Amino acid sequence: MPKFDAKSAEVLLFSYKDGLLAKVAHDLKMRVDEFSIDVADDLSSVKATFQANRVSVLNAMKDGREDHGTLGDGDKKKILANISDDVLDSRRYPTITFESTSVREQGQTRVVTGNLTLHGQTRTVSATIREDGSSWTTDVTLQQPDFGIKPYKALGGALKVKPEVRVTVRVPKS
Repeated sequence: MPKFDAKSAEVLLFSYKDGLLAKVAHDLKMRVDEFSIDVADDLSSVKATFQANRVSVLNAMKDGREDHGTLGDGDKKKILANISDDVLDSRRYPTITFESTSVREQGQTRVVTGNLTLHGQTRTVSATIREDGSSWTTDVTLQQPDFGIKPYKALGGALKVKPEVRVTVRVPKS
């Protein structure tokens, strides 16, 4: 069974600004720094575990492009504290898990359906996995409220994060 972690694969998170003060906020690109993804040899099942308190803010995004230098180390630490404490409540819910219930081929892609447990809530999610050069890649959009998470907001809601978070998972083809 191929096993992947942060040394061999990549899990990225993208959040998007919203609200009256969105012009002074930032879309964010983040990385999960501790996880394991187990894939059956015949690609018939997937199990994954992600540590909710092991996320890094990589950079701000502007118009879909990386905007390096916009966020200082202090900004990143404050954002991470908000994510860990206010959004994910990682002390109470330290682990995020996914276990597939089905994997089916669909042309050049595979559709993986399974149970995602996040913030103490389990929901069924589906992801289309595509061949991307030497990797398998998927993009999944999760709605925070579906998992009992209130999207971050500050300044009475004038500055807030949209409820959707895009998750990109990339693992090498074995």
